[in-house]
Amino acid sequence: MAMLRKVGAFLKDMWAEQPVIAVSCAIAVLAVVSPMVSPYTKYSGMINRATPYVYPVPVRDNGNMPDIPSHPCDEEGPSLEWLKNL
Repeated sequence: MAMLRKVGAFLKDMWAEQPVIAVSCAIAVLAVVSPMVSPYTKYSGMINRATPYVYPVPVRDNGNMPDIPSHPCDEEGPSLEWLKNL
């Protein structure tokens, strides 16, 4: 409890003497904390995992290539179906 009083007194003194610095520190803390609590962070991570980094070059399939999918979306992996259902 004593530590909270010291922190409270420090913040009160800082606000009284240097309000611009106090506000800039508050904005900096908010900028660091807001992405961690934002739901958009979760969805952007899901989209990044489902989007391939390197798009495959189209290959002409003559029927003798069973290991090459005809379309990149035919591969197993994360999908974006959850995005369509939002």
